Amino acid sequence: MRIDILTLFPEMFSGVLGQSILQRASEKEAVSYHVINFRDFADNKHKTVDDYPYGGGAGMVLKPQPIFDAVAALTEQASDEKPRIILLCPQGSRYDQKKAEELAEEKHLIFICGHYEGYDERIRTNLVTDEISIGDYVLTGGELGAMVIIDSVVRLLPDVLGREESHQLDSFSTGLLEHPHYTRPADFRGLKVPDTLISGNHKLIEEWRTKESLRRTLLRRPDLLEKIELTKEQKDWLAQLKKEFE
Repeated sequence: MRIDILTLFPEMFSGVLGQSILQRASEKEAVSYHVINFRDFADNKHKTVDDYPYGGGAGMVLKPQPIFDAVAALTEQASDEKPRIILLCPQGSRYDQKKAEELAEEKHLIFICGHYEGYDERIRTNLVTDEISIGDYVLTGGELGAMVIIDSVVRLLPDVLGREESHQLDSFSTGLLEHPHYTRPADFRGLKVPDTLISGNHKLIEEWRTKESLRRTLLRRPDLLEKIELTKEQKDWLAQLKKEFE
């Protein structure tokens, strides 16, 4: 996968992309990162990328020219694969694990990180393929949102995590929140690991994990239960759990 990031603050990405899983993915050549200052594409002598909005109003608006030219240059450099061009925007669709899995299937992603009051609408309507928001709050720019999305996508690429099931059982990947985890010691200051997990009975362990996922989802995110297809066995377990809370 190729990931291009258009930003006015490229130095923000050096620490994030050069650490942990994101660095490992690059070393394995599962992904290549390219951070570009789109100010370099401004066609005026002062390299300005923003201007006052028509009709007046507070703040400045990003001009279309630098963004359009930067994307055109990146598209020419890349392969024949048509890129997904992602605009980080509070008005975009809410980001979730399903979207991460969808983007992980792509070969080329371009992220546009804006600042100021907003974007010229022609960027939104004539250039981008996706508008994404990571939550119902406003940040000073799109850089942090891009980092969140890149992290969630890159970890899904083949061989990046080492074990395929590492991400397949994550919270939201199954539609449910993930079950609790425990490690050694089995008894920590009187706080004990559930007997089932140290029983060696793999069938019972899997049942325990599924029930605990259902329990945690019911308590913390019951809205998720309305969006997934449960097996008959899971429905029975869920009914039993609901009775516990009556």
